[in-house]
Amino acid sequence: VKVQNKATEQTPVTNATCWGILLLIMVLRFYFSTVLEKRIELKKKNEELETEKKNLTEIIQQMTTQWIELNVSRAQWSIDVYCPEENSNRKCEPCQKGWELNSSCYATNNAAQGEWKTWEEARKDCRGKISDLAVAINEEETKIIREKSWQNNENPGYWIGLRVEDGKWKWLDGRDLTNNSWIDQSSPSDGHCAISLQNQGFKSVSCDKKNQWICKKKALSV
Repeated sequence: VKVQNKATEQTPVTNATCWGILLLIMVLRFYFSTVLEKRIELKKKNEELETEKKNLTEIIQQMTTQWIELNVSRAQWSIDVYCPEENSNRKCEPCQKGWELNSSCYATNNAAQGEWKTWEEARKDCRGKISDLAVAINEEETKIIREKSWQNNENPGYWIGLRVEDGKWKWLDGRDLTNNSWIDQSSPSDGHCAISLQNQGFKSVSCDKKNQWICKKKALSV
């Protein structure tokens, strides 16, 4: 009886198969290592975002508190300047002290010559007073601005809220100047702003010149 060797019955494992299994193990190890690193990286990123979110929340809360305090402060300021207290009583006026009422409140800044400002500087001064350079809505306001533009040998005019933008005259409130008779007939030139001259209307000059200026703000309804 011929006995067959069991070893000859088994399929031999080739070198290629061994290398294939080894390669698979290495690939899986690399894959799981990469996944683990990604998870650690994402966890770290998530922690950073949570910290950033917390910081932003604190900043927003601080800004909200400051905004509320600022509004309360401005409200109190408005009460104090428009409704000054005298003998324990408050009497409200349409314009604060130093401003003139003509439908709106106007402040003619007759600064000494050494304190005259460029157009941008003058506007910054007005905005610091919760106002802006004067603009004219209609012929009546144009007349008011001209009347406040006192002219003498030392003062060439007053800055108002009118300047050239993209080759056109524009008011600071965004409106185009539609009545060209209000200003001298020279062609609008970029870099030019308007000054007001008593009895002469508006005139185009370089915005870098230094002049006095007129601020305007809404009057308080009392």
